[in-house]
Amino acid sequence: MAETKNTDQTAKAVKKVSFFDGVKAEFNKISWPSKKDLFRQSVAVVCVSVVLGVVIAVLDMMLQYGVSFLTM
Repeated sequence: MAETKNTDQTAKAVKKVSFFDGVKAEFNKISWPSKKDLFRQSVAVVCVSVVLGVVIAVLDMMLQYGVSFLTM
């Protein structure tokens, strides 16, 4: 019984080590963007978000005006 328990613990330790080895290997495959690319993409996201917010606000005001015009 003691040998089985010890074997199970060893197998779990090996699985954990191999898991972290796999994570490290995959982490090394990541291609990180340069600072210039990251800045450009961040600016693009902010600009698109602002434009989309303005479009939604304009549509909301138009719909409010239309609904209030119909309910008068």
